[in-house]
Amino acid sequence: MGKLNRREFLQISVAGTSTALLGWDGIAEAVQGAVQAPFVFPRPVYRTLGRTGMKITVISFGAMLTPEAEVLETAFDHGVNYVDTARVYMGGRNEEIVGRALKGRRDRVYVATKTTGRSGKQVIRDVETSLKMLETDRIDVIQLHSISSRQDRIFNPDIREALLKLRQQGKVRFFGVTSHSNEAEVLHALADDRDRFFDVALVKYNFESDAAATKALARAAGAGVGIVAMKSLAGGYRTDTSGPISPYQAALKWVLKNRHVAAIIPGMRDMAELREDIAVMGMKFGPLDRYILDRYRASIDSVYCRFCGACEAGCPFGVEISTVNRSLMYAEAYREEGLARETYRQLPISSSASVCMDCATCAAKCIHGLDIRAKMERAGKLLG
Repeated sequence: MGKLNRREFLQISVAGTSTALLGWDGIAEAVQGAVQAPFVFPRPVYRTLGRTGMKITVISFGAMLTPEAEVLETAFDHGVNYVDTARVYMGGRNEEIVGRALKGRRDRVYVATKTTGRSGKQVIRDVETSLKMLETDRIDVIQLHSISSRQDRIFNPDIREALLKLRQQGKVRFFGVTSHSNEAEVLHALADDRDRFFDVALVKYNFESDAAATKALARAAGAGVGIVAMKSLAGGYRTDTSGPISPYQAALKWVLKNRHVAAIIPGMRDMAELREDIAVMGMKFGPLDRYILDRYRASIDSVYCRFCGACEAGCPFGVEISTVNRSLMYAEAYREEGLARETYRQLPISSSASVCMDCATCAAKCIHGLDIRAKMERAGKLLG
């Protein structure tokens, strides 16, 4: 096999033949050599974000973990034109970092941020603060953060009135929601809304997502909701099953196969992560990617929580198992203990893993076979 550059190798569509000829070790060795080739930023690829009409890069920027403005600036200077941040990230500092990166670039980058407000007054307060931190006069997409059901703020008239007021003032352009769990119900709620109030949904979607989530995603997109995917690396756990071949590009390509997804916002902490993720623009998902994902899935099945919430009905004490597991994922997979503790602290003590410490046995059962009791114990010790 001749020397291939990174893009050429990862676009190979004859993985079965390659595997037969080289074996997995041979493929890994070839990719390791290809990755050492000089990196070239790809030509940006765009999709339309639902009824907003905004054309955004299919790999956009999730800024949650980004500590330096320079990484964002590099992405923006190479065509990435959508950035997602939040009022709560890094205790508010994340919006400041994004704001610094936007200087001189604001007119060519769309900005999405989030509010955790549970009343119209709180939403207005969050938006006003975000505008100051971002040093901008407008937010392109303001999102109600971490919605988990159709009863959770989507149809709240007080919040809707506040959002409309902010739009009339020119401070926000479009409305959205984010969902880490029970995303199918949330997406159906947006599609059912006769007012078509929310324009964007940022939802967990990856190669482990079930058919119900994919169907709901398609229905919401058909109703004009712009779909942005997050958590698309299924935790991004470090494994040694693929040798030097990262499974993350394959995971991103899997999501972009779905034309109902306008963009993915992978978290990018440094230039290495930026280059790995942005390189996916223009790539196709092939058999080799499927093979890589199958190996990755097998390696994470015993630790990765899908946040489906199916187990929570079995807990007699109402522990929010999905959120506890998401916090644990931030600590163990993302290696972001601060974010993990920040997320965990948002839980009432009565629904945190501390409740599990007094249980002799765990009544909650995971349909995917995770040891819930072990994960709750680990979370309680690490984050409690």
